[in-house]
Amino acid sequence: MRAALFVTCVNDALYPRTGIAVVRLLERLGVGVDFPAAQSCCGQPQYNTGYRYETEPLMRRTARAFAGHPYVVTPSGSCAAMIREHYPRIGRKAEAEGRGSELAETAAALAPRVYELTEFLVDVLGVTDVGAYFPHTVTYHPSCHGLRGLGLGDRPRRLLAAVKGLNLVELPGAEECCGFGGTFAVKNPDVSTAMGADKITAAAGTGAQVLCGADNSCLAHLDGLLRRADSPLRTLHLAEILAATEEEPLS
Repeated sequence: MRAALFVTCVNDALYPRTGIAVVRLLERLGVGVDFPAAQSCCGQPQYNTGYRYETEPLMRRTARAFAGHPYVVTPSGSCAAMIREHYPRIGRKAEAEGRGSELAETAAALAPRVYELTEFLVDVLGVTDVGAYFPHTVTYHPSCHGLRGLGLGDRPRRLLAAVKGLNLVELPGAEECCGFGGTFAVKNPDVSTAMGADKITAAAGTGAQVLCGADNSCLAHLDGLLRRADSPLRTLHLAEILAATEEEPLS
């Protein structure tokens, strides 16, 4: 089996270790990984800010980059949700405006092939124990796009629970938004900060060493608040935990 990695622009620019971890993990599980060099931003920042027409060229580019790949895997629930939920909406609106069916067909061809990482592991590969080793106490924050948009459910927690040496502790109020929300954090910084403060207070109260998530955008928001609070709690993407083994621990 082969899969294409959609690393996302945030991970490519700021968190390359996450993309490396995904490749390492998938190859360990016997999946060949392709990385289409033409991939770029999926258009989520533009779309969320109301620039639908400016999103369309990025939608076309993303579809071209991943044409011919039966599985497109991304370590980002928000970007997966953008393609699966919003690309079809963009296509339908273009049709309603009398601009033809090209964008709708583009979305229909790409969206069903896009998987958030934990979906791909559990639903496609059929695994929860990926052979990982991470001897630390971890609490998990489910980001809104994965929780509500994609309906990831307990997939991430099942994967974490199977990691050797990992002590998974519940996060109080786990389903509450962390306050990031992409452009929401820019437009409403005070509200965003207050929501994030509630989240890191809950996480610190668990006694965990690591606050884990499946979206580095949300983790960046929380990490900034943790640093300002001089907290010993660190944030880490789920993929980096799953990629760690006893022979090759997380460095």
